[in-house]
Amino acid sequence: MEDHKIIEMYLQRDENAVVQTEQKYTKYCRTIAVHIQHNPEDADETLNDTWLAAWNSIPPHIPQCLKTFLGKLTRNISLNRVRSENTLKRGSAEMRVIFDEVNEWLLSSQNIEEEVSEQELANEIDLFLDSISDTERNVFVRRYWYMQSIVEIAEAHNFSESKVKSMLFRIRKKLFMRLKKENYL
Repeated sequence: MEDHKIIEMYLQRDENAVVQTEQKYTKYCRTIAVHIQHNPEDADETLNDTWLAAWNSIPPHIPQCLKTFLGKLTRNISLNRVRSENTLKRGSAEMRVIFDEVNEWLLSSQNIEEEVSEQELANEIDLFLDSISDTERNVFVRRYWYMQSIVEIAEAHNFSESKVKSMLFRIRKKLFMRLKKENYL
């Protein structure tokens, strides 16, 4: 079923919208949840929470792209689960590594929330991603949006792990310099 029809079902409060969403986007959303949580049982719970969040969010929100909207919901719910004590106890070492990698440009002497809105920062990151090559963008998004491991990214691109690590380091450095130049840091 086409996304606009599914969204219309949500707007009409037709419960079949959830069924259609689940049929079309379970694989996509589950992949996101498993990459972040590293636990299939938690991922299944996250999917249920994602469908409920979509039901509760549409309306009033009307997403322009249902896939992106659901991916963002899944990602946020997954990250919240990782932050919870139970998920951390089960081991999310990969998440800690990812957070350490971006710590340099997330932390600054100024409080980002006080200086700029999240949307402005997101727009700046989008502009940055548009300015780099497709391969760099794909590697960056796989790592920092989908939370994929270095090994998974290397396999997907037929790169060595060290090449992926170097590429990510250079991309983070470019992003950091851009954010600093634009006074976001």
